[in-house]
Parts: sequence; C-alpha cells; structure tokens
Amino acid sequence: MATDPKVFSLEGKGLKLDTAKDLEAHIGPLRDMRHVEEVRVLGNTLGIGACKLLGEVLATKKTLKIANLADIFTGRLLNEIPEALSYLLTSILNLPKLRTINLNDNAFGLNTQEPLIAFLSSHVPLQHLYLNNNGLGPHAGINIANALSKLHAEKEAARKAGQDVPDLETVICGRNRLENGSMMAWAEAFRLHNKVKEVKMVQNGIRQEGISLLLSDGLSHAINLETLDLQDNTFTIMGARALAKVVPLWADILELGIGDSLLSAKGGVLLAEALSKGKNPKLETLRLQYNDITAPAVKHLSTAAQDALPALRRIELNGNKFSEDDESILALQELLEARKEKYAGDIVDEDAWGVDSLSDLEELDSDEEEEEEEEEEEEITTEERAEKLIKDAEEAQEEPTVQLKDKEVEDLASKLQKTSI
Repeated sequence: MATDPKVFSLEGKGLKLDTAKDLEAHIGPLRDMRHVEEVRVLGNTLGIGACKLLGEVLATKKTLKIANLADIFTGRLLNEIPEALSYLLTSILNLPKLRTINLNDNAFGLNTQEPLIAFLSSHVPLQHLYLNNNGLGPHAGINIANALSKLHAEKEAARKAGQDVPDLETVICGRNRLENGSMMAWAEAFRLHNKVKEVKMVQNGIRQEGISLLLSDGLSHAINLETLDLQDNTFTIMGARALAKVVPLWADILELGIGDSLLSAKGGVLLAEALSKGKNPKLETLRLQYNDITAPAVKHLSTAAQDALPALRRIELNGNKFSEDDESILALQELLEARKEKYAGDIVDEDAWGVDSLSDLEELDSDEEEEEEEEEEEEITTEERAEKLIKDAEEAQEEPTVQLKDKEVEDLASKLQKTSI
C-alpha cells in the first residue's frame, strides 16, 4: 500500500526514544515533508530529549492539522512527563491549522497537568480534543474544563480580530475520574462551547447530581449535538429527569449512549416519553444496556421507535429487567429488522442494526415490582444540588499532589502560558 505523502507515522512501533539522538534515526522523513498534515507518534515511549527534538521539527510544519500523541509516556517517571509534554505543546501552539490533538492513554493526573492546561487555554484553532484515560481526577478535571472556558474567550477575541476560527466540536474525556467535583466547571465549558457536536465522558464516576447539572446547565445549550456518550456513570431518576428535559432540544442527535448508568425503571419511562415527542428525527443509535429498565419502558420505547424515531436502527437493551418474549421487544425487533432490509444496502454491519443480543436479561421479581412503585427518588432543590456540588468541587480542589522535584517544570508551563498565536 502506498504511503500517504501527507502523513508521518511511527504508530505502534514500540520504540523507546529517550534522547534526541534516539529519535534522529526515525525523524528524517518528517523533516523532509513540506506539506505534512498528520503526525502519528502513538504507541512509542518518548523521553525529554526526544520530545524536545520532535517539538523543534513540528514547529516548522505549518500545514499540520492532526497531532496524534496518544500513549507516548509509558514507563516514564513522574517528573519527566511535564517537561517532555511542555516541549511538545509549546512547539505546536503556533501551528495555525492544527485542529485535532489526541493525548489519549497518557498518565497526566494532577501532577503533570500544567503544560496541558496552558495549551488548552490558548490554542485557538482547536476543534477536536481527545483526552481519554489520562488519570486526571476531579481537581485536574476542574482545571481542564476551566482551560476550555478560557479558550472560548480566546476564540471570541480572535474572531473579533478577523481570524477564521473553528468551533470546538469534539470533546472526548472518558475514564478520567472526573466525578461530581468537576461538573460545575464542565457545565460552564459546554455552556460556552455550545456548538459542540460530539461529547464522550464515559466511566468518570459522575453521580446523579453531577449528571443532572452537566445536562441541565451545560449540554442543554449544545443544540447541535450529534453524539453523546455518558455510559458507566450514575443517573438514577434524578439524572433521568434532567435527560428527559434536554433530549428534545437535540434535533441533530444521532447517537445517545446511557448504558450501565442506573437509569432506573421510572427513568427509562421518562426518557422514552421524551423521545416520543418527535424532536429527535435523526437518532440512529440508542444504548441503554444494564439500566434496570423494565417492560413499561420497553413498551414506550417501542412506540417511540415506530411513531417518533424514523431513523432509529439500533437499540441496545441487554442486561435489563424484562422478558425476551415481551411483545414490545418482539415488535421492536421486527421494526428494526424491516428498516435494515430497506435501508442497510448490500454490505451490512450487523452491530449497527436491530436490537442487541438479549442474553443477560434479569427477571423482575415481586419484591422489585413493589420497589419500582416506590422508586421515586426524593427530589432536591436547585439550591441543595448546587450546595452539594460546590462542596464536591471544594473537596476536589483539596486533592493532594506529589511535589515535583524539577523546578524547570513550572518555568516551562509559565513560558507556554505566555506564548500566543
């Protein structure tokens, strides 16, 4: 297969590049590429010297659009990463076309976040951000979200100065233990960046108060949203109420992931009723596995799919509490199978159509039926929710950090903050 002349890749080579000399043997082709648009360095491990040299070369690549720097610090010491990261991010900050940055699977945490925060506060061209599995925690999560809020102000100032500035459209920040403590900051970031189209914040330990705030005060403003994945957090009836209120605002939503989130039986009904309003005509995929959803919600979902969700082609419901022979499930399977036959074409991705395998359904016993009737969670006022979240945020910001030995880390972060486009 011919090599793309606009892509430089060391992807997955497993190289251990400690020094500039180590990298020199591999970077020659990048030096020679005059119109490079994408750099992939993921799946190697880079030391300070290697990052400094890579940064120097990247700084000359004004055509660069995508920087994939995922998984490049495996095995590195805690005090190495900030300096190495600073060299990289300082170098690419002034690249005018760099719109996508991927830093997945790098262990930043609270102790190595400063260079990242400085970059995210200032890189006006940023359009697509990938920050998945970085060990941030709620305190660093607050700082990252605040950096994105500052970025919004930078983008607005650049627009007023006549620059062509893209909106922030993609935020992937899952598996980062963001928790309730950072949700006020994230809600504000999404309130500002209200043109966002894709948000994935899975497995972050966010509880119902935080989910409710994120949806009600943040993502409710994102009326262009196309993909939302909040799977493996905790909704309960409180989060379900918030979701039911905001779902009708997302006319362009294509994919909604709320699996493994304790949505609850009543919460499933509330969501289905919201989807029945006909405000989500483009919705194609609905992920609701392992949510304690029962037959009444399935009935509502089946009706919604038939009458109000003309584009729906995939729904995932395994791990809930109803019978596989429920007539509403059978109707749903029949409906989606008919749509597949009509619209899927000759080459079919079976995982993109129909109802998922229902191999792990639970039976709803009599005790649970009684509990379901009493399921209504005590509502809390907006003031009570805010008070709890403020307390969570304060506790998050008291999260202890390890003192880094290298004073140069702070100097580099300061230098990065002063750099401007």
